[in-house]
Amino acid sequence: MDLLNTLVDKGLRRELPTREEALAVLATSDDDVLDVVAAAGRVRRQWFGRRVKLNYLVNLKSGLCPEDCSYCSQRLGSTAGILKYTWLKPDEASQAAAAGLAGGAKRVCLVASGRGPTDRDVDRVAGTIKAIKDQNEGVEVCACLGLLSDGQAERLREAGADAYNHNLNTSEGTYGEITTTHTYADRVDTVQKAHAAGLSACSGLIAGMGESDEDLVDVVFSLRELDPDSVPVNFLIPVEGTPLAKEWNLTPQRCLRILAMVRFVCPDVEVRIAGGREVHLRTMQPLALHLANSIFLGDYLTTEGQAGKADLEMIADAGFEVEGAEQVTLPEHRATAAGGCGSHEGGGCGSHENAGGGAHEGAGGCGSHAGGGVCGSAPASAPASAPTPAAAPVAAVGEARTDLVAVRRRGAGTDLAPNA
Repeated sequence: MDLLNTLVDKGLRRELPTREEALAVLATSDDDVLDVVAAAGRVRRQWFGRRVKLNYLVNLKSGLCPEDCSYCSQRLGSTAGILKYTWLKPDEASQAAAAGLAGGAKRVCLVASGRGPTDRDVDRVAGTIKAIKDQNEGVEVCACLGLLSDGQAERLREAGADAYNHNLNTSEGTYGEITTTHTYADRVDTVQKAHAAGLSACSGLIAGMGESDEDLVDVVFSLRELDPDSVPVNFLIPVEGTPLAKEWNLTPQRCLRILAMVRFVCPDVEVRIAGGREVHLRTMQPLALHLANSIFLGDYLTTEGQAGKADLEMIADAGFEVEGAEQVTLPEHRATAAGGCGSHEGGGCGSHENAGGGAHEGAGGCGSHAGGGVCGSAPASAPASAPTPAAAPVAAVGEARTDLVAVRRRGAGTDLAPNA
């Protein structure tokens, strides 16, 4: 397919595809999905080999958010039966992080619901960062606390934070349909602040909220221009009690096309499969590892994920390897001399004249969520060589798979052991 050959050549040169080429990836048929995965997989292997970076979420403060993000189970007015608790103490957060690190994670993502942190909140998080780093040499820490005020990014950097997450989530043109209590420009401003403070920017999107192909391409091209080091791709988890609870539009094939498009547009950044992979990729998760080089281990902020042991087995069975703490995630032209979180001095995936960021499940969310969904496509179909077991019903487009959505009842904020 000429399109795929062109995109591979551009990806190997870190050259930006055209919007028409990106849209064409999303428009490919289910019959061509393996060709799309194979092509984007060449780009992924060029820059990241067969390594898979593991990240672990710790929800520092859950629920009771004043923002009205439609996808989020922690939003203002949410009736979702999620865990609700105020700030974890540093030792509690460090203990929660230890489970993920023991499971192979090299980055801990500290997330708190809310519009943004107060200066006192930044002090709290600084203490938590210190506790985690004192007990775990070499660990990366990403903070995701919502919209930042002047000076707060610098204080987080001084406290030892390596990265900051704030997702764009969707295109600028449709942002107001998803959230009204803050703006797309607010999110861009926060990622600019993280860049300026020297933090590694982490910013991504949520697919499946009813957006068009054009919206998906818009947000990914905006991310390329903003130049984050990592791009988490969330697939909406439609949680009961949120406005998007009825949005069931994704198929595994659609998810793979979205991930491939992101890889072609941002060839040399850490592309992370975040919330919703278990719900929408389902048994095709291993194929997604050929596109993304990073995943979250275990549970998300307010919903349960695949068992950590199953994640590790999936990576090994698919022929990939867990990235070690001593390995630098980003390609040399993006990575800093300190090795680890990367930089944007080398240009890499776009420029950073502008910036944008985010995650969700509150104004924070380190590239994950517990309210996620999907974008439409053709009905899911299993390859003839791998028939779907009778015990695992296949969901057609628009068919709810609420059996795959479970509210988190373990880990941070509970007395039960975490899933890692």
